[in-house]
Amino acid sequence: MIPRYTRPAMGRIWAEENRFRAWLKVELAATETLAEAGVVPKESAEAIRSKANFKLERIHEIEAEVKHDVIAFTTAVAEFVGPDSRWFHYGLTSNDVVDTAQSLLVKEASDVIRQDLQRLLEVLKRRAWEFKDTPMIGRTHGIHAEPITFGLKLANWYSEVQRDIARFADAAEGMRIGKFSGAVGTFAHLSPELEEKMCARLGLKAAAISSQVIQRDRHAHYLATLAVIACTLDKICTEIRHLQRTEVREAEEYFSEKQKGSSAMPHKRNPVTCEQICGLARVVRSNAQAGFEDVALWHERDISHSSVERIILPDSTTLVNYMLEKTANLVDTMLIYPERMKANLESTGGLVFSGQLLLELVEQGVSREDAYRLVQSHAMRAWKEGLNFRELVMSDPAVKRVPPEAMARAFDVKHQLRHVDAIFARVFGPARA
Repeated sequence: MIPRYTRPAMGRIWAEENRFRAWLKVELAATETLAEAGVVPKESAEAIRSKANFKLERIHEIEAEVKHDVIAFTTAVAEFVGPDSRWFHYGLTSNDVVDTAQSLLVKEASDVIRQDLQRLLEVLKRRAWEFKDTPMIGRTHGIHAEPITFGLKLANWYSEVQRDIARFADAAEGMRIGKFSGAVGTFAHLSPELEEKMCARLGLKAAAISSQVIQRDRHAHYLATLAVIACTLDKICTEIRHLQRTEVREAEEYFSEKQKGSSAMPHKRNPVTCEQICGLARVVRSNAQAGFEDVALWHERDISHSSVERIILPDSTTLVNYMLEKTANLVDTMLIYPERMKANLESTGGLVFSGQLLLELVEQGVSREDAYRLVQSHAMRAWKEGLNFRELVMSDPAVKRVPPEAMARAFDVKHQLRHVDAIFARVFGPARA
């Protein structure tokens, strides 16, 4: 079922009526090209152009009898056109129409997703700059590591979405392909030159070579790219879910005044949007697997891919559209708690500065092995006994050889984050747009 959130866009694109309209658009492009080439009488092409139409209910009626959707479609259109319909679908095979029309639908869907990606990129950029200098603890393996800023986390997501945009542009361009090469791709009834003109008329490129179908490695690449986009959104939302945990409480989804988190526990503020996106990402990834299975077809074509694509292409584009919109809104309205970030950063009494202290000792002539052993012994004691790490090392005579200014630098969060501006310049350019 198409989520209501995206129905005005993706719902219209993949609606059955629009699918048949795309078929008709392909048929008309072929007829008019053939008329220009003198293959089809011009008066017949004009009649087809002016009269061609269909009723969805009639297509269903005919298909119930003939068990073939393209024949049902051409028959329904012929009832509108009349005698000139003998030139309708001239020289074509079913997949000349179906595959080429599907490329048109994917192109429409891709335009929507491209806009969604751009909006998410803009939201991430704005919020990255908003929190560029907001310090927080970085975590590896879920454990406190060294200081970062929340802006760096957002900038990292921004950079990944930039790569998603580039990957998607390539995959979408790979799907902007049509074919009119006939039943086994040999142009038995038309010609490569006519195919190129038909495709150009539709804003598509002609496949360099095809069988009865456009080769499905293109579709697999497209679906895989949608899956990678879903992975990015999964990654963003998984991080927000962790930051929203009660023990962390550094960021959370927006929670409205009338919203409720639990039927039993009035205090609950659950990351339900994040969880929804993480769950839907699994569906998009599984659809990509189905797309991989569609690449290998028997000889010049079988029909095993067709039923699959009727589900996975509408579903994956619709889901990614929905997820991108939801994620952009999520990041845009996300609640951030800098004071909680500061408290968590300071909660271990300076343990997170152990790496810089190690380097300061090395610079004073202590071997790396001895310096590591010394710093780790104090770190483990502070960890186990809940003591202040900085106070422990400051009371150790072996550490007093470190000059006061170097010791201050070792525990200075600004020193740790001195290259944030340079990183932002790499990501966003030398000047903020």
